[in-house]
Amino acid sequence: MRPARETLTARKRMVRRQLAGRGIRNQRVLAALAWVPREWFLAPPLAAQAYRDGPLPIGSGQTISQPYIVALMTEALAPRRRDRVLEIGTGSGYQTAILAHLVRHVYTIERLPDLLVEAEERFRRLGLGNIDTRLGDGAAGWPEAAPFDGILITAATPRVPDPLLAQVPPGGRIVAPVGDRAEQELVILERRADGWMERRAGGVRFVPLVSRLAFPAESP
Repeated sequence: MRPARETLTARKRMVRRQLAGRGIRNQRVLAALAWVPREWFLAPPLAAQAYRDGPLPIGSGQTISQPYIVALMTEALAPRRRDRVLEIGTGSGYQTAILAHLVRHVYTIERLPDLLVEAEERFRRLGLGNIDTRLGDGAAGWPEAAPFDGILITAATPRVPDPLLAQVPPGGRIVAPVGDRAEQELVILERRADGWMERRAGGVRFVPLVSRLAFPAESP
């Protein structure tokens, strides 16, 4: 199914104004966001808002992130074509699809079965065969597929769970919104031979990571 001309125009405008115009410089990241049809990751009544500058609901109390935040986190991960990447929180699958265009393989974990089923169908429609999915607690990671060149966490966490830290080798990165419901910062961790280097990329707002494994006090 070919997108309507006005949809392509809106997507190109989004890349030019919301992303490149606000400092996203990685050309591969910009090209991925120019290719992936964001409207496919929304319920039909919201498709017309796909390229607005903000997050949108996807059901089950979850959201699809603002395009700029998707681009910012993807650029911060510094994805390479040979990389194997783990994503915590599949959601609609939009961020997953962006990553799939940039790396060799994406492993993605979602705790809500309805969202995962819908995301898997979107991956099939887009012909993305380099994605493995799992239903479960993202804080545990995917030990049997580790190590990963990068891990991207798409829900706010008070700290990066220890199992995820253990699944990244030297040279790898973790990108995560760190904080509580009221205040979060985007944190980029890079593993060096002598430990972790951390930098921060400004305030963000994400739904909280729910995990009985890592944060029992945060679970319902």
